[in-house]
Amino acid sequence: MQIVPGTEPDLSGLIKSYDVRGIVGEDLTDEVATAIGAAFADAIVLPDGATAVVIGHDMRDSGPGLAAAVAAGIVSRGVDVVDIGLCSTDGLYHASGVLDLPGVMVTASHNPAAYNGMKLCRSRARAVGENSGLADVRSGAARLLASGGGSAGAGGLDGAAEAAGTVTHREMIGDYGQFLRSLVPLDEVRPLRVVVDAANAMAGYTVPAVLGTAAGLPELPLEIIPLYFELDGTFPNHEPNPLEEENLRDLQAAVLEHGADIGLAFDGDADRCFVVDELGAIVPASAITCLVGLREAARDDSPTVIHNLISSRAVPEMLAEVGATPVRSRVGHSFIKADMAKFNAVFGGEHSAHFYFRDFFYADSGMLAAMHVLAALGEQTQPLSELLAPYSPYAASGEINTKVTDAADATRRVLAELVDDDCEIDELDGVTIDHWGAEPRWWANVRSSNTEPLLRLNVEAADPAVMADIRDRALAVIREG
Repeated sequence: MQIVPGTEPDLSGLIKSYDVRGIVGEDLTDEVATAIGAAFADAIVLPDGATAVVIGHDMRDSGPGLAAAVAAGIVSRGVDVVDIGLCSTDGLYHASGVLDLPGVMVTASHNPAAYNGMKLCRSRARAVGENSGLADVRSGAARLLASGGGSAGAGGLDGAAEAAGTVTHREMIGDYGQFLRSLVPLDEVRPLRVVVDAANAMAGYTVPAVLGTAAGLPELPLEIIPLYFELDGTFPNHEPNPLEEENLRDLQAAVLEHGADIGLAFDGDADRCFVVDELGAIVPASAITCLVGLREAARDDSPTVIHNLISSRAVPEMLAEVGATPVRSRVGHSFIKADMAKFNAVFGGEHSAHFYFRDFFYADSGMLAAMHVLAALGEQTQPLSELLAPYSPYAASGEINTKVTDAADATRRVLAELVDDDCEIDELDGVTIDHWGAEPRWWANVRSSNTEPLLRLNVEAADPAVMADIRDRALAVIREG
């Protein structure tokens, strides 16, 4: 990114709707990171009355330098920084929660090695998104860069405080592990053999600390078989994105090879967790939402559970059966987290394997979701495939992405192809066509990507043949353009 003094750069491709994400050295430089840190302090930290920010980073080589650059921008505003160093994103949320501080996690999550970025939160892990402060951070950072004040070390940032803040370092991994174990005790589950694919990313650091004894916690009845636990931000084995099935192949093979009870795969910053059963089959995230949602709902007298609008129809049906109130939300962590707080929901789940917990500051934690699945499996004798079978009663297409030149026109073509008199339409997020109230029962959703020229299609039906028909008809008209 070329910074021209006096001209505000366009940061919309870097500071997106939910987070910051870009190529290191091009979109995201130390100068840009420092400006973002200062703008975060100006737009959110100081107006909220906070006097310090907690910062962590993942295992990417650029992480420590970018974290230091963000810290330089923050301390230029007279705000202190608590640097917790290497951590997962949910480790940063834990620190934000227990320390009651806003936070910055330097990570590009599941993106390829060339990328890095940031996830920002207010104190107690409250989300910062487009409509909750991130747009102000973007505009503030652009103004600072235009003023020539993107470098705290060369004359100081524009608008810097008279007295800079300080940076202190604090180790939090042991507290994080102890906190999670207090939420989901695993001491008395039956012995389980667990294969974990960390993809050379942050789960290689957090799994030994939480499920093992690396942080000094007592041993659990779990035999952990590690895949790719060595931290390496070049991701030499496969990308840390379990949403892509090819990145689960090694885990599936290892589960069968070792006769394991379960396989777990985490994404780059370990805030998402995917599950493979003992047969090597990939478990739909909606099934995990059902399983964990029912466990969490059982702990509350009048529970509310959030699910995004492309979760399986089984999720609200099964929750309602036990007296819980299911609330349908837009896709995206900032929307889910806002609804979690608004409704004081005990749990929330997304199709992308983000799982949110009231007891975890309404934030998402892949590790905590994994622990719930391990507890549910270890508290009874059925294999995982049988335990989870009731939670996937319908046929789903999964999310299918298609490059389009005109998403609105493609959406109109889908509506013209699929809608009949028995359909209901809503526009909570994209367009959902709901035919569940009549036979054959099905629904479809099309929505545009916030960052790419993609149209995302999801279809579910009570009958597999109907799902395939609706999916294929929708894809055919989408691909006409």
